[in-house]
Amino acid sequence: MTRDLLRRALTDPGPRPLPGPAADLLTSLDAPPRLAAHLRLVHEVAARLTDWLALAHPAAGFDRTAVLFGAATHDIGKTEHVEELSGPGSRHEQAGYELLLTFGVPEEFARFARTHGDWTQPDIGFADLVVSLADKVWKAKRVPELEQLVVDHLAALGQPPWQVFLDLDEELTRIGADADERLAFQNRYPVD
Repeated sequence: MTRDLLRRALTDPGPRPLPGPAADLLTSLDAPPRLAAHLRLVHEVAARLTDWLALAHPAAGFDRTAVLFGAATHDIGKTEHVEELSGPGSRHEQAGYELLLTFGVPEEFARFARTHGDWTQPDIGFADLVVSLADKVWKAKRVPELEQLVVDHLAALGQPPWQVFLDLDEELTRIGADADERLAFQNRYPVD
């Protein structure tokens, strides 16, 4: 039954499908269906953000494929720390990073499992910020400190910070408008 629910969470109409390798990893780990649904939603929002960035800030300089894979797997450590699917905790971050490395995922793709929850680490790049932002705004959560880091990076490319802030705010508001639908999609699938 759980395997069927996982398959449905990965394939039901709604958010775009996860990249094949990410979906295969979740299947091989018998991931909780709710986790698969969540990862599809964050992946969808990351795709929207990267599409917007490509249009509004083409010089932003990040690996879109890495961001999308990172969004699709950032919480994979919750397969080992299932209690963090419905409660607080950060043990899944390092666990997910190590799990992805064990499965042969290159470090530049696995890193997002480790960095998505703490964007103040010294080795954080712009791609890490985009995954972290997608992981917040999918449910319309706004984190001013994180958004400021994104604004700072984009403004350094030559646009006035106030303009970058306004443009980002507009895009995040647009994305956040669909949060109730995304939450309803996620909640259709059980935690275990």
